[in-house]
Amino acid sequence: GSSPESPYGSLGGPSLWLLCTAAAAAAALFWEKTFPDSKEESNGKEKTQKARALFMRVLYFYRPDTLLLVGAFIFLALAVLSETFIPFYTGKVIDILASQYKWNDFLTAIILMGLYSLGSSFSAGCRGGLFMCAINSFTCRMKVELFGALVKQEISFFETIKTGDITSRLSTDTTKMARALALNVNVLLRTLIKTVGMLSLMMSLSWKLTLLMLMETPITGLLQGVYDNYYLRLSKEMQDSMARANEAAGETVAGIRTVRSFNTERSEAGRYDHRLMDTHNLKTRRDTVRAVYLLLKRLTALVMQVAMLYYGRLFIQRGQMSTGNLLSLTLYHSNLGANIGTLIYIFGDMLNSVGAAGKVFEYLDREPQVSTKGTLQPETLTGHVHFHNLSFSYPTRQGRKVLQGFSLELRPGQLTALVGPSGGGKSTCVSLLERFYQPQQGEILLDGQPLHSYQHHYLHRKVAMVGQEPVLFSGSIKDNIAYGLADCSLERVQEAARRANAHSFISQLEKGYDTDVGERGGQMSGGEKQRIAIARALIREPQVLILDEVTSAL
Repeated sequence: GSSPESPYGSLGGPSLWLLCTAAAAAAALFWEKTFPDSKEESNGKEKTQKARALFMRVLYFYRPDTLLLVGAFIFLALAVLSETFIPFYTGKVIDILASQYKWNDFLTAIILMGLYSLGSSFSAGCRGGLFMCAINSFTCRMKVELFGALVKQEISFFETIKTGDITSRLSTDTTKMARALALNVNVLLRTLIKTVGMLSLMMSLSWKLTLLMLMETPITGLLQGVYDNYYLRLSKEMQDSMARANEAAGETVAGIRTVRSFNTERSEAGRYDHRLMDTHNLKTRRDTVRAVYLLLKRLTALVMQVAMLYYGRLFIQRGQMSTGNLLSLTLYHSNLGANIGTLIYIFGDMLNSVGAAGKVFEYLDREPQVSTKGTLQPETLTGHVHFHNLSFSYPTRQGRKVLQGFSLELRPGQLTALVGPSGGGKSTCVSLLERFYQPQQGEILLDGQPLHSYQHHYLHRKVAMVGQEPVLFSGSIKDNIAYGLADCSLERVQEAARRANAHSFISQLEKGYDTDVGERGGQMSGGEKQRIAIARALIREPQVLILDEVTSAL
């Protein structure tokens, strides 16, 4: 009789050994390129432990959204399981149509395929909605927490940290933190469950073709690893180049009067054009790398698909599988590569998200260098101020002493004026009295008690300041005068405005005290802003009132 058929079909003997050898070599190469051995193993372990700790801390901040996340993960599992069975029953329908047509079998397969499709769509919609609710809730909560921590920092913190870094933490990094769990874990679990489910069904349909398809995985992974290295490096260079171009444009717009005075419009336009060309060239290189990567990836997929169809035809001719099974495998193959690529990518994105969390937690954990933990709140305060042997230099200019062995006494009920050359330390004395900075030596006494021993809110009600360039906030004049005071009546605001000689011009405005001052008080003149700022200080009825060249625009 005929010899028994090899269990490996057309892939038996030398073909199987060649396939296994090629797959092993490709897998080894992929592993070596994607996960190379680190020469600094201890540093790698430390980074991994730190990333794990950050991830657990992000998870802790998600506690208020536990119900949303549990519901989202349940719907995630239902959606993936339903979606995985759709290609399987599609193949069944084809087999029924190709063989002796049985209405009951056909109707059953169609109904099951429709139910799985409906269940997948419904569960995916619920999953996405719940995850987005959790992300939005977490992002809003973290922004409030971070902003609350930032406004408690000392003034020198804002002088040493760029505004762009702070706004980036508030906007970009808090959003990336939310992705670390709600989005990335969502994608990771969904892809992992779907990949395992698809592989199980594919093995049940034809384990031979499944092994053949898996040869694509190390090749695609190798391409992905090389592409990621080039693409991320070029993207970073492009972002830096864009930042330089934006900086050039911002400087020109901010100093347009100087540019016009010196007739340098053309040179500034040329400088901006030069930096934009750098960005354009980097973007072209980055997009070329992406185009080559997509071409090679699609060629690889095409070669594997041709091989799969070729061997599938042989298996069908030998009766080892049906046409419907081959169709199901083809449908699974179209999704398998994308899922494995997502698994490779998502781990890197999770590390990126955790890195953003580290930057946010760095600010959340930071203790202000100027303490606000004083508790002293005496019922009466006379306002006797004594600067005792002060030495101080600004944090950004540590080598230059602004005050050295400085002593001064300010008695209550007296008007004291500090007069001196520019840079002599007059405004520094004001800043120290307001506790914007901490002196390196000496101390400031208020009614005989160290300034830092007073309760923060109490101190700034009793010591009020009007600066050289008063800052108003967008809103009405009434809101600016009553800034920081809860339930302040209009009568009290008007009385403070009269004392600051501001009531007359405010009354002449169309909306009076409801007039919007604009961003940073841009709708008011310099003198009007200073009068409103004086009223804002007087309404607190302070025991110590500091005027830092406040009449410069009056």
